[in-house]
Amino acid sequence: MAQVGSSNEEVVLGEEIEHVRLITLNRPRQLNVISSRVVSLLAEYLEKWEKDDKVELVLIKGAGRAFSAGGDLKMFYDGRTEKDSCLEVVYRMYWLCNHIHTYKKTQVALAHGISMGGGASLMVPLKFSVVTEKTVFSTPEASIGFHTDCGFSYIHSRLPGHLGEYLALTGARLSGKELVAAGLATHFVPSEKMPELEKRLVSLNSGNADAVKSAIEEFSAEVKLDEESVLNKQSIIDECFSKDTVAEIIESFEVEARKEGNGWIGPVLKGLKRSSPTGLKMTLRSIREGRKQSLPECLKKEFRLTISILRSTISTDVYEGIRALTIDKDNSPKWDPPSLDKVDDKKVDLVFQPFKEDLELRIPEKEERRWDGKYENSAYAILKARE
Repeated sequence: MAQVGSSNEEVVLGEEIEHVRLITLNRPRQLNVISSRVVSLLAEYLEKWEKDDKVELVLIKGAGRAFSAGGDLKMFYDGRTEKDSCLEVVYRMYWLCNHIHTYKKTQVALAHGISMGGGASLMVPLKFSVVTEKTVFSTPEASIGFHTDCGFSYIHSRLPGHLGEYLALTGARLSGKELVAAGLATHFVPSEKMPELEKRLVSLNSGNADAVKSAIEEFSAEVKLDEESVLNKQSIIDECFSKDTVAEIIESFEVEARKEGNGWIGPVLKGLKRSSPTGLKMTLRSIREGRKQSLPECLKKEFRLTISILRSTISTDVYEGIRALTIDKDNSPKWDPPSLDKVDDKKVDLVFQPFKEDLELRIPEKEERRWDGKYENSAYAILKARE
């Protein structure tokens, strides 16, 4: 066994074990957030191993109690006064997202713990994504004035009905079992069995997809949704989140909240109303456009949105959201504009405009993608088909 990282203090560790390679996100105290260094090392390892004929299987896991909590928000906040200070890392991250979707070697994510936002982009697109009872997934970017990024305007727009809009706008959390049921992960394995599963996969010493799947299934448990799971609320979600505008979605959700048995809506609605109005409008439009876009088109659009938001093209909400959440931690952001009716749709148009050709994200257009709507064969899809 050879460890590629320079020390246990490196933010990403790479291990070489015959035909298997193991990536460990190694910032446990920071919940394995994705910094510029993390992006650089991930890209370096994945590029090198994809070209190495000896490598057949790549495993990705997180140290500590998180897989990855997403992007390093402090990195963006600290760079707010320097124009395009984060341009390189953003570009590299979107290139990395495309590479993960189209990777030519078998990949397995062992996603135990928190898996949010950009961190989830290292889990969902993989051929195999294994979760546990301690896995927590969400895409909460809209709440801080950002948008659903790292390929999730593509992924969410292909979930059943309008579940994608619901997850993107509310930042609602899904459990490990719900992820498998929705098709955002492939297998559920009890956490106490994860170390043994990892050893089993390494011992395979092979990237044969059937063999890897069979090995994972040795440790997998059947997924049964709790009665109160949000995935059992699809009819309400589709009714409300199919509306044309965020304002209409909230209004429809409020109507449903007043009906008997819908107490679960109250806390979700409260969070939705606290979110950045600009972030909500950008996110809804991005998901809706994603329904008609390819993966490369979604990534290029999301890249434009990310850069335009970091440049404060129409609003400084993202920096106010980060301040309130992680810097001052007062959870009292002052949005500008402060309400949905004051967000000018023509200004929102500006962040969706193409850049000059030399500034656009350049990624291959015809690479085969890996994430292909796993939900079509998920327990949840089968259940819905029986209704």
